[in-house]
Amino acid sequence: MKTRCLRYTGLGAVTALAVTALSACGGSGADSGGDADGAPVVGVDYPRSDTDFWNAYIKYTPRFAKELGLGLKTTRSQNDVAKLAANAQTFIIHGVKGVAMAPQDTAVIEPTLRQLAAQKIPVVTLDTRPDTGDVYMVVRADNRAYGEKACRFLGTKLGGAGKVVMLQGDLASINGRDRTEGFNECMKENYPKIKVFVEATNWDGAVAAQKLQKDLTAHPDVKGVYMQASFALSGTLQVLKQQGLLVGPEDKRHVFVVSNDGIPRELKDIAAGKIDATVSQPADLYAKYALYYLKAAIEGKTFKPGKTDHDSTIVQVRDGVLEDQLSAPLVTADGGTYGGVPSLKSNDPPLWGNNLG
Repeated sequence: MKTRCLRYTGLGAVTALAVTALSACGGSGADSGGDADGAPVVGVDYPRSDTDFWNAYIKYTPRFAKELGLGLKTTRSQNDVAKLAANAQTFIIHGVKGVAMAPQDTAVIEPTLRQLAAQKIPVVTLDTRPDTGDVYMVVRADNRAYGEKACRFLGTKLGGAGKVVMLQGDLASINGRDRTEGFNECMKENYPKIKVFVEATNWDGAVAAQKLQKDLTAHPDVKGVYMQASFALSGTLQVLKQQGLLVGPEDKRHVFVVSNDGIPRELKDIAAGKIDATVSQPADLYAKYALYYLKAAIEGKTFKPGKTDHDSTIVQVRDGVLEDQLSAPLVTADGGTYGGVPSLKSNDPPLWGNNLG
């Protein structure tokens, strides 16, 4: 598909970064995604590429764009809201028919959403939900349930008493807030004898490792760790190894670790007894249904709250904003039920982390 240089008189000033990215209108200013002649072109911004989860999402996106008959232009905002805003301008100038994004700072994205809306470009956000502003659809799982599932697992394993560390994400993100609230409320209600040490990490693995080291030194009787995402996996295992605590679950020194993402390494580490559980956040379905809803928006389709045909539920999170809450199962070594929460075995074939070819 050939790209035309488009002008929008109502757009206003385009940021210098966006203009530079366009490369004098001759280039896409974005990673090419396999445009198909005659197919509507959508823009997808990749929020980061420093974790296995997001690299998996990046890998799935062009695959599903092709399956859905969509042309694709992509940008990378690298966890920078200013870059995301500039990338949105790039998409506008290229005349995309819809945009999928995963803003990591959900509190400040509304101006960008308004700019896209002014050009009648529908937006689907995935993984995160903007704190304010309208979008066509939000594609994510119930992140409060992520925290609750981790709580139920650790609460069961610790017998309702002891100490755990929560390596928290960034509270500028609704995901960090939801996972924290879900975990804390579940602990308070169901396991009041468990002491939770909450450590802010800003989704930074080095920070997480340093704070876990501090907590284990001050409280050597810590018996559980909840990592709000796999960003903390390598550092957590290294710290446990240094402390002589990286032992199998049959050893009384074992520290029970729950992660959140479902990346291939987590599944292998569960099978090996290095960590104990994760919540499989569906990187494949995020890519698939973000694009599915963009195509639906282009075709003028509308949705309402209720069950879907793909094992999820659409809920209305506020006036004018719907969220398709995809399935995100707890994953363990034995596939057991913990605190009333069922789990899948780490070697279960349908898990996306076992199918990332």
